[in-house]
Amino acid sequence: MNTLRDISLPGRPKARLLTGIGLLFVLGLVAWGIVQRHNNVSELSDIAHEDSIPPVQVMSPRPGPTTREITLPGNIRAWYSAPIYAQVSGYVLKWYKDYGAVVKAGELLATIDAPTVDEQYESALANLDVARTNYNLAVVTAKRWTALAGTEAVSQQEVDVQVANAAAQKAQARAAEHQVARYKVLEGFRNIVAPFDGVVTSRNTDVGNYVDAAGGDVSSRGAADELFSVSDIHEMRVFVSVPQDYSSILKQGLTATLSLPQYPGRKFEARFETTANAFNPQTRTVVTELLVDNPDHLIWPGSYTDVHFVIPSDPNVLIIPEQALLFRAEGMQVALVEPEDKVHLQGVKLGLNLGQTVQVIAGLKRSDRLIVNPSAGILEGEKVKIVTGTPGVALSPQFLAAAPLPASLNAEQRAKVEAARNDPDK
Repeated sequence: MNTLRDISLPGRPKARLLTGIGLLFVLGLVAWGIVQRHNNVSELSDIAHEDSIPPVQVMSPRPGPTTREITLPGNIRAWYSAPIYAQVSGYVLKWYKDYGAVVKAGELLATIDAPTVDEQYESALANLDVARTNYNLAVVTAKRWTALAGTEAVSQQEVDVQVANAAAQKAQARAAEHQVARYKVLEGFRNIVAPFDGVVTSRNTDVGNYVDAAGGDVSSRGAADELFSVSDIHEMRVFVSVPQDYSSILKQGLTATLSLPQYPGRKFEARFETTANAFNPQTRTVVTELLVDNPDHLIWPGSYTDVHFVIPSDPNVLIIPEQALLFRAEGMQVALVEPEDKVHLQGVKLGLNLGQTVQVIAGLKRSDRLIVNPSAGILEGEKVKIVTGTPGVALSPQFLAAAPLPASLNAEQRAKVEAARNDPDK
């Protein structure tokens, strides 16, 4: 028994050592797991904090352009345009000019058969003959009675009556002459002539159609219409409605270029003529008239055209993209990024809208950094992170060139960004 107890005693310290080593290993694993977990939590916290800072793209305001363009729709009309109606009633005997015919002033367009006017003219001539005969007789009678005045053969009253009768007959003769002249003019209206040099733009009658002196060609609906329309197109009038913001440019010396769909790639020069000097209260535009030469008759009345104006602009006024604006209850604002990368909401006063950009006449400096496309919920003092680009936002090269680069970029990254700025097509 003692021998067996003595043999087993030397193994106890070894078992205790192994047990201690196992306990230390387990404690090490537990400690390593705790440390690793703490590191992971700390890393996740840092990532969450980093992600909580919104990335923004910034830019600087740019000087405005020296000129700006505006394109407006315009309507082209003839220099002169005249609808031609009948002045006598009758039937169209013949027409001589059709659509598109080039005519000279006084050239015959059509003739009207008006027998009623012919008869009235002949009757007026006969009435004139009667009136002249009566006048001549009255003059002879008045002379005879005047010669007997002062004698016992006639009284002065009778002499005065005969003289007055001669004067009345003279007036009747003059009235008959005017009636003849009137019907002679109507006889001339049987011939429909061009009022000026131009082009026939419409013919609304035909041989045999009845025309009425009260209006024109009486159609099957009973409505009167003009027989012809003649337009002078050696020079054309262009009418365009100019918005109130641009009314200051409307002065002598202003020019514009016209683009017509039927002549792609071709430009026509137009010059300012006049303006209505009053705005339409519904559209806040003013009707403006331009003139364009048309020696080859390429431009037709009734054409639609795009009118391009190039006007001077003040380059000292800063411009920013429209997407950089914030519409708040406090007024128009932009989101600036201060040196510590915190947001400052700055109120601005806008000038003209130039299309994709707007003028800022107060509230910004050339050195300011503003956020390209701020969110509607951005707050004063909010921390932001500046990046070189934000998904969904494309800056114009003029603003991209002014955007500062983040300090976190290394030399290689900076070189790539600068190369992209110098070549916007990349």
